[in-house]
Amino acid sequence: MLKMLFHLVGALQFFYGCYYDYTYVKVPSTATTVTSFGGKFKYLTYLNAMLQTLYFTVALINDIVGSNESTPSNKPLIRRFKDLLFSALAFPLSMFVGITFWGIYAVDRELILPKMMDEFFPTWLNHVMHSNIVIFTIIELTTSFRMYPRRKIGLSVLTTFMLFYVVWIHVIYFKTGSWVYPILYVLNWPVRIFFYLFSLGFVFGLYTLGETLNRSIWSKEVESTVKSGKKKAK
Repeated sequence: MLKMLFHLVGALQFFYGCYYDYTYVKVPSTATTVTSFGGKFKYLTYLNAMLQTLYFTVALINDIVGSNESTPSNKPLIRRFKDLLFSALAFPLSMFVGITFWGIYAVDRELILPKMMDEFFPTWLNHVMHSNIVIFTIIELTTSFRMYPRRKIGLSVLTTFMLFYVVWIHVIYFKTGSWVYPILYVLNWPVRIFFYLFSLGFVFGLYTLGETLNRSIWSKEVESTVKSGKKKAK
């Protein structure tokens, strides 16, 4: 019951954050250099919040009609999707967004969330989008078991998403001449490419971190699942 309540709170919180941001956060064109092209969907923060909404909704549905057993005799499709979604996207992306946002913010907030945005982007929403994503993801990691997919599959899903996003922000730039994030204005192309490669390597590291923590926290369940899989293969 507590797990179901936690997933419900997570789903509602991130859904409301996305809804409020999309509906009420309107930044005048005269107050920012960022183009309106792409709307909210050009921001990784917003895409990640949508992803967290999807994940916690799927987790809630799994609580109701799926299975939270470590080694169910026949793992439901919703459970398989939930495990893959968390492992390949929800964990590494929420950690990436949270760490990179607050890291850049600590160095110079004007590079990531200019102070003039405070008038339009409320503090509580900032924490939902950049702090709670990390908190809820860590709680989920430590309270719900999931079996990570083969690393090749997990990293392929993550790589596809990250490359799609990099292409997307460049489509926006070449179409409008405007970068999505202020930090990209101060980087020349060689440094910008290094920044992308570093970010990709960092998010890969976060995937590996999640996999390692999951194996450590749920060592008995992982071992039991592996043994069960070997028996079925015989």
